[in-house]
Amino acid sequence: MLETRVSDESAKSAAVQPSVTDAVRTIAASELAPLVRKIDAEGFYPEAVMRAFGRAGAFAQHLPGSSDKLDLGVAIEAMAAAGERCLSTSFCMWCQDALAWYIFASSNNDLKTTLGRKVAAGEALGGTALSNPMKTFFGIEPIRLKGKRVDGGYVVQGALPYVSNLGDDHYFGAIFEVEEAPRRFVMAIVPCASEGLRLGANTKFVALDGTRTFAVQMRDVMIPNALVLADPVDDYIKRIRAGFVLLQSGMAIGLIRDCISMMQQLKGPLGHVNKYLDIQPEALAEQLDAITSTVARLAATPFESDPAYWRAVIEARLAAGEATVASAHAAMLHCGARGYVSGAAAQRRLREAYFVAIVTPATKQLRKMLADMAH
Repeated sequence: MLETRVSDESAKSAAVQPSVTDAVRTIAASELAPLVRKIDAEGFYPEAVMRAFGRAGAFAQHLPGSSDKLDLGVAIEAMAAAGERCLSTSFCMWCQDALAWYIFASSNNDLKTTLGRKVAAGEALGGTALSNPMKTFFGIEPIRLKGKRVDGGYVVQGALPYVSNLGDDHYFGAIFEVEEAPRRFVMAIVPCASEGLRLGANTKFVALDGTRTFAVQMRDVMIPNALVLADPVDDYIKRIRAGFVLLQSGMAIGLIRDCISMMQQLKGPLGHVNKYLDIQPEALAEQLDAITSTVARLAATPFESDPAYWRAVIEARLAAGEATVASAHAAMLHCGARGYVSGAAAQRRLREAYFVAIVTPATKQLRKMLADMAH
């Protein structure tokens, strides 16, 4: 009888506990929504909101070995919930998710139990500096960071033009090339507080200025062995690449949802004329359902090694990016002049949408990757 009562109480407790996605959506409504204009216009970084998302579990659901069930789907949905309000914040969530993903997908167990736990909880924040190496590995540009083996680790130098979700006490994942034999690439976690590392302000972007995006200058920065994730990176990159790409879908899904919502809200006042536009919210909703379903299926097995799976991941990410731009374009046309004024959601969403199409891997890189696979 006691066991039954305890089980019943546990079930009731579980029933009243909000899901991670629900918790993120609540925080987004109460704490993020009032900041969206400030984030867009002033480049405000919503650090308190990011930490609140961490406390809600948003950055811990997708991590291998951190729980009984690895669930990229929850991380993507949490990101989408924030993205319904603000793509800048959704992108920062992806940066945070990617940083945690790198740590927990590695074999560095000490780092998982120290910094990894803090990143998963939102106590330590940071991002990913893999834009350059992702382009390097696919023949687009040379590697920008070079490392040299020394006692206790590596000394790294070089510069990266854009790394996001950073601050003086933040961290990021980076890949550098070791040119002495055996020549190879190494991946490690880099603290922004490292001696010899400097964060520099970039030019103002048309959107997403609230993402703490900096140019990173590294001059003989010491990376201890304790912060190394993979040496060499070959097998490790294949392990993390699908998660890296699929997690970005959360940004797209959230923004598309908001664009559909804007279009539906205009059916009353402008439906009599908007019905003549080629793209209608019902068609976008069907497309979004297909994208969401595909991403969820692929996210269930992020370590799958079949080349056909990797191709499907690239195709899904490409579809999500293209649908984001199309949805924001359609929302702008449905809103008309009211969406074209300063501060209007439609024009902000259009500016944000292009980011989903140009962030690494960008639309053109994804198309190149698919073309390369065909040969």
